[in-house]
Amino acid sequence: MQTGTLKKNYQRVIFLCFTLLLFVTSNFYPQTNIQSGGWSVSPSLSSYSLDSNNGERSMTIEIRFKDPFKQKPSVFLSVSQIDADKETNVRYNVEAISVSRDGFTLKIKTWADSKIFSISGSWIAHAQ
Repeated sequence: MQTGTLKKNYQRVIFLCFTLLLFVTSNFYPQTNIQSGGWSVSPSLSSYSLDSNNGERSMTIEIRFKDPFKQKPSVFLSVSQIDADKETNVRYNVEAISVSRDGFTLKIKTWADSKIFSISGSWIAHAQ
């Protein structure tokens, strides 16, 4: 009888220690939150102007996170496709502005005589 009781107590102690360890590590080592998605702009959008005129031209699109972050994330952008006029230099800039816990604004810009017919890419948002 005493062996069975000792074994039961030992199992309880192990379980409580494991639970305590899990609780402590989850508070000291916060989980990393990552969300990602894609973006694309082309003349099919009514505000598109990157393929006409000269000088600086830009447009913005709003990106909303599926789930809001607990704190403001860092946003990383990439360009995976661009269709531009072969007769001019290809000039573009893509940046995340107005980053918040809920989303960000993606700003795409070109300048001089560059003509961009479409451009697309991906984004990754990361917060701890």
